Amino acid sequence: MTKKPYSEIALLLAKKDPILKTAIATVKTEIKPTPSVDIYLWLLNSIVSQQLSVKVVRVIWKRFTDLFSNAYPSAEHVLNFEDAKLRSVGLSNSKVKYIRNVAQFSLDNDVSFEHLNELTDEEVIVYLTQIKGVGTWTVQMILMFPMDRPNVFPVDDLGIQTHMKKWYSLDLEKKELRIKLIEISEKWRPYKTLASKFLWESVNE
Repeated sequence: MTKKPYSEIALLLAKKDPILKTAIATVKTEIKPTPSVDIYLWLLNSIVSQQLSVKVVRVIWKRFTDLFSNAYPSAEHVLNFEDAKLRSVGLSNSKVKYIRNVAQFSLDNDVSFEHLNELTDEEVIVYLTQIKGVGTWTVQMILMFPMDRPNVFPVDDLGIQTHMKKWYSLDLEKKELRIKLIEISEKWRPYKTLASKFLWESVNE
């Protein structure tokens, strides 16, 4: 089935939810799909990116990939590098372990796009969170970006929570907030992914 263009989905979302329509209107950046078949590389980048600013990630990621021939961190080479060498590019001890976990998992299991694309969203989450260091949020980002799955809602993402609290005038926290956000997101089905991308880019001063 051919996917609808993002512009068409945006119009459908605006009809479903007037508040989201207002949020979408504030977005000045064109949101485009960013599909990729190299899920292994995205997993590595996700580990490097944890708890760091975009600017810092860009620097550390380049240093990391520059360690490898053709700037590609193949699983075999990642596992052969000494910890000290990997830490020298700015990776913490825990991130070195998690990167090794991803590399080992990719050797022992199929992480190809073709294999993962045969699975449901929930099955992908269960499959990849077997890797220590890879949590649900990380896999949701994999689903939303390289896999371009249409109906993913990362309810525990801080940016999503912050933006939705502002747009929907919510004074809730923790469990109550989570329940309300999931309830609101049901309006966007089956296009929760694009709704979330618009919310990340929206401006509500």
